[in-house]
Amino acid sequence: MAVGFTKTMFILVATFLLDKIGRRPLLLSSVAGMILSLVGLAIGLTVISHSDHKLVWAVALCIASILSYVAFFSIGMGPITWVYSSEIFPLKLRAQGCSMGVAANRVTSGVISMTFISLYKAISIGGAFFLYAGIAAVAWVFFYTLFPETQGKTLEEMEALFGTFFKWRPTLRELNRKKAEEGDAKGHVQMGTAGQN
Repeated sequence: MAVGFTKTMFILVATFLLDKIGRRPLLLSSVAGMILSLVGLAIGLTVISHSDHKLVWAVALCIASILSYVAFFSIGMGPITWVYSSEIFPLKLRAQGCSMGVAANRVTSGVISMTFISLYKAISIGGAFFLYAGIAAVAWVFFYTLFPETQGKTLEEMEALFGTFFKWRPTLRELNRKKAEEGDAKGHVQMGTAGQN
């Protein structure tokens, strides 16, 4: 019940913040929070598995880590994955791109579910969550490096940003510079027109 309630509340938070804050900040903060939650869970589970008696603080840390993981996942990684996939593909490839994204998501979820028991038997349950935290850290670097903000971008801007791979930051600066010049040019025309009336 606590997990379901937490997930519902933080999905609502994501709904209200998505267009105010933007996709990229929510995604990066979400994955960072997931990393910290996974490390906390891994530490708690490792301490519990190496202890002869019940440690209340370690159990509390595990529960808090699970709830914080669900909260952080729900404000970013969960919903924004679908927002990005619906925005970044050109119209002619959007259906195929989104379907491939969904397929990759489902296959990855299945692989994680089917390998979890074997994994924790091989490297311990705490080790499994340390591994997941490491994978999440790689994901954070991937998103930080390759994912620009998509909020308020046109399809042409999106294609230019995602067509440059690692070089999206200079492309974004150039797009912003062009927008500013166009805005200045429109402002000058409007001022000249107003002066003529």
